[in-house]
Amino acid sequence: MVDPVVRRETLRITLGTLVLSAVMQLVFIVIGRWDTTVLFGNLLGAFAAVLNFFLMGLTVQRCVGLPQDKAALKIRASQTGRLFMLAAFLALAALLPKVFNIFAAAIPLVFPTLSIMVYKLFSAKKAIAQKEASGIKPNYNVFDEDESEEQD
Repeated sequence: MVDPVVRRETLRITLGTLVLSAVMQLVFIVIGRWDTTVLFGNLLGAFAAVLNFFLMGLTVQRCVGLPQDKAALKIRASQTGRLFMLAAFLALAALLPKVFNIFAAAIPLVFPTLSIMVYKLFSAKKAIAQKEASGIKPNYNVFDEDESEEQD
């Protein structure tokens, strides 16, 4: 069974990937390089990226509760397998250039990372706004010497 956290985070990554995929399609249109291979390459790359994230989440879910050495081994094996999977998707795109644009297939592989970065940025801004609204002055300087002395 898929943990609700894995399901929720995969949905979040899927939505971010879809938005970024739409932006990428617009960029190809604007630069005059759009054709159906861009669409199919984007679909292939986005599918591979989301599948990679989902499989990573499943692996982490299965490793919870295992001894650290066994968990590390499983995670490493999963990472290697997923890397080969992504290489196979890109090889498919490269072998079928009349169907898939290789660049449109490769670019979406970074969309999950970008989605996470954007989500963290907006989450941090939201947390700061909530603190300010509640009257708590947020500490913007993570290297504030006064705070580090208090922790000692």
